[in-house]
Amino acid sequence: MLGFLQGFSYGLFMTCLPWLLVGLVNPGLALPLKPPGRLQVILRYCLVIPFISMLLWLTSLWGGFGPSLIGWLAGIVAIPVALPVERTLRGWLARRRERRRQALAAAETQRRRAREEREAQEAQEAGVSVLDPTRPPEGADDLVLAMCRAKQGLLEVNRADLAIQADRLYSRYRHVLDVLGSRFHSGELAFERSRGLVTQVCLGAVDTLNTMGSQARGVVSVDGDFVRRRLAREGKRLSDEERAALARRLDLLVETERRLDELSASIESALTVLDDTAVAMARIETARPQASVTTEKALEDLRRFVEGADRYARKE
Repeated sequence: MLGFLQGFSYGLFMTCLPWLLVGLVNPGLALPLKPPGRLQVILRYCLVIPFISMLLWLTSLWGGFGPSLIGWLAGIVAIPVALPVERTLRGWLARRRERRRQALAAAETQRRRAREEREAQEAQEAGVSVLDPTRPPEGADDLVLAMCRAKQGLLEVNRADLAIQADRLYSRYRHVLDVLGSRFHSGELAFERSRGLVTQVCLGAVDTLNTMGSQARGVVSVDGDFVRRRLAREGKRLSDEERAALARRLDLLVETERRLDELSASIESALTVLDDTAVAMARIETARPQASVTTEKALEDLRRFVEGADRYARKE
């Protein structure tokens, strides 16, 4: 056994110089690491492996001097056999770490989305009706169905914070229609004209919601947190090209969020117009007054009657 170790150490030491030259020419052939570097080649074949062979040789001297041929041959083929084995092992470990990282990232994303949904629900306006895209309201018209589809598109790209805009738009639409119905008859020209204008405003807002869904879908596969962690952790080891590519991903996220904010602002403008419409329609008095005199005249007559009520007292 000691003779085998002695021969193995001789064969291993003899192969250090050839593999050093190969690694200096093409580091990828002599290293199982990614990305390979010439400094790593020098450290591996000038320090690490010679130290291992020297340690094996000193250990084998306990049995005297007698290297075996089988050990020497095993030492010669040790590096070419160990390199693919180490590459396979490192690749398996890297894939395992990547799977764990993806699982942790997915769990973190899910927790963040759940937190955003809770915050969005807490910040939700009072009186807002929630649309269920899978079960539209009974008797829903084409506009409400379009709102459901727009909300479903936003939910599919994990943007529940934006999908709430569809609920707000639906609530405003129903409220304006209720106010119009209380002020006009369905057959009146004013009712049809007002409803048509409200419908056009809501259709424009639905188009904006669809655009927001398309914009968000474009970056749904970009994990901003992962990119930031990688830049912070491996920024110095990354090449200029890879660092620029990662920075470009962050720029895409920033540009998309800025565009989504602009679209959200246009949604807010449409909601404000609908609120103004509801208030203006509510101020219109279209019903025939039930009193034959004005309120001020009735109050004045009642006051005079109370002042002269003593005249109706029974006198003994």
